[in-house]
Amino acid sequence: MIGLGAKDDGALAVDFVTSTGTYSFPMYWDETFESWLAFDVVSQPAAVLLSPDGEVLERWSRMYDEDRVLDLVAG
Repeated sequence: MIGLGAKDDGALAVDFVTSTGTYSFPMYWDETFESWLAFDVVSQPAAVLLSPDGEVLERWSRMYDEDRVLDLVAG
């Protein structure tokens, strides 16, 4: 799992990680929004589950079903 930020600026991203304790996975910053375009992200929060080969298995905007994520990962 990685976190990918593209909204606001880098300093706010660092503040977010620091204030939320989001240290269990790497966080990256994309000020170009190219990652949003590549993954068809239109709002935050969003999640994209990729296969080991990079195939998009499923996309979520806002809320997602944790059981569905676990089923996809197990499959």
